[in-house]
Amino acid sequence: MLTLPPFEYHAPTSLAEALALLTQHAGQVKLIAGGTDLVPNMKHRLFTPRHVVGLKGIADLDYIREEGKGIRIGAMTTIAALARSERVQARLPSLAQAAAQIAGPQLREMGTLGGNLCLDTRCVYYNQTYFWRQALGFCLKKDGTVCHVVKAGKKCVAAASNDSAPVLMSLGASVRIAGPRGEREMPLQDFYLPDGIVNTALAADEIVVEARIPAPPPGLKMGYQKVRVRAAIDYPALTVAVAYQVDAGQKLGDLRLVVSALGARPHPVARLDAFRGRPLGATLKRELGAAVHKQCHPLTNINVDPSWRREILPVIVRRALDEAQEARA
Repeated sequence: MLTLPPFEYHAPTSLAEALALLTQHAGQVKLIAGGTDLVPNMKHRLFTPRHVVGLKGIADLDYIREEGKGIRIGAMTTIAALARSERVQARLPSLAQAAAQIAGPQLREMGTLGGNLCLDTRCVYYNQTYFWRQALGFCLKKDGTVCHVVKAGKKCVAAASNDSAPVLMSLGASVRIAGPRGEREMPLQDFYLPDGIVNTALAADEIVVEARIPAPPPGLKMGYQKVRVRAAIDYPALTVAVAYQVDAGQKLGDLRLVVSALGARPHPVARLDAFRGRPLGATLKRELGAAVHKQCHPLTNINVDPSWRREILPVIVRRALDEAQEARA
């Protein structure tokens, strides 16, 4: 039986109180929202904080609001609430679909958007018990000096596994962050860093308080596809999020395509301008799939064959585009 290490739990009722606790216990503290990721990681001794600050008591961080400039979602909004929200289903269907595919029903009731956005990267050599990791000699991400995925690697390549991130990136979202130095907002694409150990720009004394999604332009199409071994509960082996516009002649306009579960951050597919102005048919979808295949190179950081994950990419891209195309206007 895996047990939790000893810690002191704090239950602030305001954002200011939570930030003060982070400053007071700097270097010895972790935030907990729903706990669906932190608790098992603590049982595996991946984290052993002396203080844990719970955010459930901060009611001001739980909301879904539509404003003239877009949609705002509080960090403590549960994944289940996102999936059920009629507003999200109508305005951001790819986000609702991604939320509905995170873990299982019980975990969706506990997990939060903020927690999912800040989800620790995962690796088959990292997310194990202390006994297992010790027998292997530990790894670059925790207690060791060697990356077992890339033997000569000097940077951790643990994989981003948060379903909400690629979708929100495809929709041009930003995050609002609060800290002792005030608030700041940054594009979600800039929030993630190419380092599996510290893969976000969030400082240790800061808290993600809100995601902001621009109002989708009329006719915006969006889709999300996820590959996993067990469809009921598993983390993704591969995800593809797409958002695009077409004109009256069904010619492609603006296009964003984000692939995740490859490396430490979601990967926005580059060089897509060449596809603009062309009819969105089978040929274009096939060429888009080939472009994604060329840019994306899965690693052995997930316990699913990387060659298979790469070869299936064009199929998943096509399915995401088909899903978006077939969705109601």
